[in-house]
Amino acid sequence: MTRTLLRLEGAGLLLAAVILYAASGLNWWLFAVLLLAPDLSMLGYMCGPRVGAHLYNAFHTTLWGLALAVAGYAFTAELPLSIGLIWLAHIGMDRALGYGLKEASSFQDTHLGRIGKD
Repeated sequence: MTRTLLRLEGAGLLLAAVILYAASGLNWWLFAVLLLAPDLSMLGYMCGPRVGAHLYNAFHTTLWGLALAVAGYAFTAELPLSIGLIWLAHIGMDRALGYGLKEASSFQDTHLGRIGKD
């Protein structure tokens, strides 16, 4: 039940970020280009699972995207607002699909449970 609720929260975050992005009249080409950009943090796994998990989690924490979006809105700065909302949409999409924050033991071990085939 808990995993289902967390995945639904992720879907809600994705939906809210996309709706706010559309309502703000921002560039959709930037959305398409940057939607998967946070996944570049997986490159940290080349240095081992502990470093990889820390780097991945740093780029998949809602705090940073939210802070950037709020700052962009507060200062009427389109680029930070765009990047922040795209970042939040990415995190929401990941959570909705069951990709959670990583444990240091393995990429497959997440706060939403184990992913992939055993």
